[in-house]
Amino acid sequence: MTTRTSRSKKNQAGSGWRVVEGGITAPQGYLAAGVAAGIKKKGLDLAVVFSSLPASAAGVFTTNRVQAAPVLLSRENLKASRGKIRALLINSGCANACTGEKGMQDSLITTRCLASHLNIEPTQVLIASTGVIGSFIPVPKMLKGISSAVSSLNSKGGNAAVQAIMTTDTREKTFAVEGRIGGKTVRIGGMAKGAGMIHPNMATMLGFISTDAALPPGQLGKVLRRVADRTFNCLTVDGDTSTNDTVLLMANGASEAAISDSRSLAQFEKGLGMVCEELAKSIARDGEGATKFVEIVVRGTADFDTARKVAKTIAHSPLVKTALYGEELNWGRILCAVGYSGVAFDPEQVTLSLNGIQVFRNGAPVASTRAQAEKALRAHDLEIDVDLADGRGCAKVWTCDLSHKYVDINASYIS
Repeated sequence: MTTRTSRSKKNQAGSGWRVVEGGITAPQGYLAAGVAAGIKKKGLDLAVVFSSLPASAAGVFTTNRVQAAPVLLSRENLKASRGKIRALLINSGCANACTGEKGMQDSLITTRCLASHLNIEPTQVLIASTGVIGSFIPVPKMLKGISSAVSSLNSKGGNAAVQAIMTTDTREKTFAVEGRIGGKTVRIGGMAKGAGMIHPNMATMLGFISTDAALPPGQLGKVLRRVADRTFNCLTVDGDTSTNDTVLLMANGASEAAISDSRSLAQFEKGLGMVCEELAKSIARDGEGATKFVEIVVRGTADFDTARKVAKTIAHSPLVKTALYGEELNWGRILCAVGYSGVAFDPEQVTLSLNGIQVFRNGAPVASTRAQAEKALRAHDLEIDVDLADGRGCAKVWTCDLSHKYVDINASYIS
């Protein structure tokens, strides 16, 4: 399971949800598998997730105008199946993006193969791919891998599945919670991959979430978009929005807990938010070459969107990110980013804190805290808090620092 900070544990207290093991297969009625199909040079690279019951499904997809064949096909299948699906097919090692008609045909061939093995309709399969752009997927290897994965499906297969979707990731990203809704025990579990080319909008990552609660597709889509907006869309590693990225949510109703009123929906949304937030944070923690996990809190704005705009401007600044990597208290770079965010504010009213230590207020530095703040920058987990004192809006954004290793990884990604 993903390592969680004490802050994360505090956030779970009193929520009505508790952390459980199992990831994507923690909810009832889900099987998964991860196999080595030979798409990558080594390691697991093909995953299948299967719901034993028909599941409502919803997705949020990349906003990049260049969209990969798997994204286009999953959109089509969600529409054709009226949001009722049974299986996910995911591969790493090849994005199948910018591959034209052949790329779409390759995605169709592989989804039809999985559907045949599972005795379901091809439109009940959603597909996602990650890896190098501009390469064709090795269809014969995929077909053989699908057969192997189907024969390996099991209720404990979530760990292998999450390993199979990794590219430059250095660790598995998986999380699950359990709670009570309408007198029934409900679970929500998920897995994700992502370390670079991360700036969901939505999206820039792959994320897959399952639940054994019962929700119709339309309602599921609305709650997923709300939650994604405050979790995955508050995540950035390098400001690049990918061609492939997707978050998919399945709800099969195996727990017999129906989300039928505003109270149960609010409780479900709280649990879904916990899973999505933890997955988003785990991606920031595993940013390519990252040595710091950074939570940026902006408050005192007109609304959430304004606060997020300021926070993302800070998070995207290479000068801020490199200063954090160097553990240098160059907080002027943070204020500079706030200033060019496009948001109006009075600099004399701004308060800036690092890990709870004020370093700027009333238009001037706080000299007495400099030594303490410099020491705080040595921590792995950092919090930047900016208060513009101009409203009640507040947003959190998660990111990481920018190191020499990020350049090394991305300078030789395809070699």
